[in-house]
Amino acid sequence: MPETLNAPWMHREDLLGLVAALGEGNARYVGGAVRDTLLDLPVKDIDMATVLLPEAVIERLDAAGIRNVPTGIEHGTVTAVLPHGPVEITTLRHDVSTDGRRATVAFAEDWREDAARRDFTINALYADPQGGEIHDWFDGLADLSARHVRFIGDARQRIREDHLRILRYFRFQARFGSSPADTEAEAACSELAATLKGLSRERVGMETMNLLGLPDPAPTVQRMRELGVLEVILPEADPDALAVLVAAERMQGIAPEAIRRLAALLPPQPTLAEQVAARFRLSAAQKKRLALAAAREGSPGEPRALAYRLGRDRALDRLLIAGADVSTLAGWEIPTMPLKGGQIVARGVGAGPDVARILRRVEDRWIAEGFPQGERVDVLLDEVLAEEPLA
Repeated sequence: MPETLNAPWMHREDLLGLVAALGEGNARYVGGAVRDTLLDLPVKDIDMATVLLPEAVIERLDAAGIRNVPTGIEHGTVTAVLPHGPVEITTLRHDVSTDGRRATVAFAEDWREDAARRDFTINALYADPQGGEIHDWFDGLADLSARHVRFIGDARQRIREDHLRILRYFRFQARFGSSPADTEAEAACSELAATLKGLSRERVGMETMNLLGLPDPAPTVQRMRELGVLEVILPEADPDALAVLVAAERMQGIAPEAIRRLAALLPPQPTLAEQVAARFRLSAAQKKRLALAAAREGSPGEPRALAYRLGRDRALDRLLIAGADVSTLAGWEIPTMPLKGGQIVARGVGAGPDVARILRRVEDRWIAEGFPQGERVDVLLDEVLAEEPLA
């Protein structure tokens, strides 16, 4: 791994202005932006660490005309709102006390001390914005090169500080790790798995969904079951079903979706799906989609008919979980039923439930015939009306 960082995003005009406002030597890029640049991955979020206190950060940004928001001022974080995206600027910190769910921090002046409180070595890489020099106190560069996800210091201690680090470890292992995984990290996660019960359901749900949204989380989820971690957060899960779904998505070129992966992990029981959605604090839309995926029974049926009745995403959920071919949905626009109730009334049917019933019967035939248009729809209506003589 190189010991300097040089990427196009570092030369953005808005970032250069931000660095100038903070002052030479006062701030460094840290975390994901550094890590992902070194791996030639797209950089989504840019974070900076600084020796300046939050009040000084705000003062300097105001003086430079840079809009800023005190998004986490109690923890030393100020967000600079830049034209090409926000940048979180956090004062160097060290932990005063931790209880596994939250930490009390104090501001620090030592860069290494700030790095030591981070979770993994690959996340504790700092880069000077001027010359790109990388500062690495815990062999993060070597771990990044080896795709080795490792806690900083004692793994058990880091997990006791923040229990969510168990799930973060598996997410980072699924995204960046190689095999075999770090034995100390796995042992610590297994030993302390029960501590996840003390976390808020929302935090557990969010981290689990982030894991499931990765390209191929199946081997990691399987390992979580073997280590007793999955049993704590999702005892109903079947990792084998997830592996089948991931393979089907990959073979058919379908982008991964975390909610579909969660549906695959769960048995086909809508009530249970709703309970899991509530446990993970999912949105109402996610809860409905999860329950619909769980309502699957036997063969999902013809893909286009299913997509018409359920919508494309919900149809894909059922089809892919079943391992069915979804190629007929590629580029296909779901049609609108060409027959309206008024057309049935015009044929002499009194307004009311009879119209709705006839419309449903015609629609069923229209779907079964592959959504024909034009005169064929009138013929289908004639056929249904002939079977139901008007009063």
